Amino acid sequence: MVRLPFRDTFYELRPSKIVALAKNYAEHAREMESDVPDEPVFFLKPPSSLIGPGEPIILPRMSKRVDHEVELAVIMGKRARRVPEEKAMDYVLGYTILLDVTARDLQWEARRKGLPWTVAKGFDTFAPVGPRVVDRRELEIGNLEIGLRVNGEVRQLGRTSEMIFKVPKIIEYVSGVMTLEPGDIIATGTPAGVGPLRHGDHVEAWIQGIGTVEFDVLSEGSILC
Repeated sequence: MVRLPFRDTFYELRPSKIVALAKNYAEHAREMESDVPDEPVFFLKPPSSLIGPGEPIILPRMSKRVDHEVELAVIMGKRARRVPEEKAMDYVLGYTILLDVTARDLQWEARRKGLPWTVAKGFDTFAPVGPRVVDRRELEIGNLEIGLRVNGEVRQLGRTSEMIFKVPKIIEYVSGVMTLEPGDIIATGTPAGVGPLRHGDHVEAWIQGIGTVEFDVLSEGSILC
């Protein structure tokens, strides 16, 4: 569970699932040497991967390359099953920032073997969120700047208008496959510029209208020592 500021109180993030869009920005699809999809492609991250501001991203020993991916995250406010696109936004509570941290070498190996990428996406601390939840009625998400810095260097910079599939279409598609519960999170994909994280890095991720969230990066070995 992660608590984030919301309106004049706090919202407790307790999702039953985290749904994450793959290849939802064309330039990111190309940098991953993938085709731009004709329909939404998504995978799941476990709720146990969530962390909030002030908690470190932990680089697992199992991986030699862990990448950052900054994303606009949609938080569901109502149970959604087979919701049509034109009504989808009525089911949204609000928005925050999520980093879809990825063990890239494990993902590449899984893809090479034709296996699922769950391990690459599911480690503890691989879904940092923050700095707050913004009410959907207070933010127009169609063309927001989204970016990420590592140690002060800009790595990712884009706009939400570059999404291939917009939020209403994503909700329609996902809710046609599985029921979305209140509190579930949809991570809407990342712009180009993903890259590796190393022990000691400081990450700043921002989305216009939501703010900036910061995380330190530590190796698993340094935590256990």
